[in-house]
Amino acid sequence: MVSVEIDPGSGFCGGVIRAITRAEEYLNSHSHMYSLGDIVHNEAELSRLKQCGLITVNNLSEVPEGGTVLIRAHGEPPGTYQEAAKRQLELIDCSCPVVLQLQKHIREAYASLHAEGVHGQVIIFGRVGHAEVLGLVGQVDGDALVVENEEMLLQALPHLDFSQPMAIFSQTTKSPSEYAAICQLLRDRGAKLVVHDTICAQVANRHERLMAFASEHDVILFVSGRSSSNGKVLSDLCHSVNPRTYVIGGTEEINPAWIRNQDRVGICGATSTPKWLLEEVANAILRLP
Repeated sequence: MVSVEIDPGSGFCGGVIRAITRAEEYLNSHSHMYSLGDIVHNEAELSRLKQCGLITVNNLSEVPEGGTVLIRAHGEPPGTYQEAAKRQLELIDCSCPVVLQLQKHIREAYASLHAEGVHGQVIIFGRVGHAEVLGLVGQVDGDALVVENEEMLLQALPHLDFSQPMAIFSQTTKSPSEYAAICQLLRDRGAKLVVHDTICAQVANRHERLMAFASEHDVILFVSGRSSSNGKVLSDLCHSVNPRTYVIGGTEEINPAWIRNQDRVGICGATSTPKWLLEEVANAILRLP
């Protein structure tokens, strides 16, 4: 008989829980509201919230005058708030406190790096185009180098001025080990580097626990939205210790051939994966013939 266990550490992080709770509270007494970008990188949860009246827009210009807009946990650059004020839009700001603190640190570091006679460099380890990263880059009017991996950093090295100081920050949901490798590469090149520990503690602490969870099961079903940056990091981590790791968006993507008799199946997911979806997947496994 197959056994199934849901990772107790999987599910929404605090920032996502706060944003979704605020959206649900507002929609309990209003027919609709707007979310600037996907409130969470999970297609199933987005579909549920859409049925409740949440309308996702990519730009504030899509919101009618006087509309109510939710700022998701990823945070936004200053320009978003300026535009909203001009158009008299009501904002429900659900920026994660961890992200807001990171934005503040980047602004402060940039000011220090560009004091009189200094022309330092801000480097952000994160996914190019990711909502959180766009908000971070916006804190310094775009004057930051974003690198996704060591390969991108190696390509940028010839254009960096190693005679000037540098400050590096990480997107809050990135891999601690990959961030450490990026920092070490810069140090090895002689960078005058100040490293800021900006990976969310809730995310960082999950890595070791998730590796243990993946190794304790015969097969892992990792439930995640396709656009989740955190999901990609964590599913790769699971696969590194358990080759029988499969990434799915929901129950419809389960392949019964993955599961063998007597398998111990572990169900886990990204910080953007709702608990109800993890439970659906677990119940679907138990119903397999």
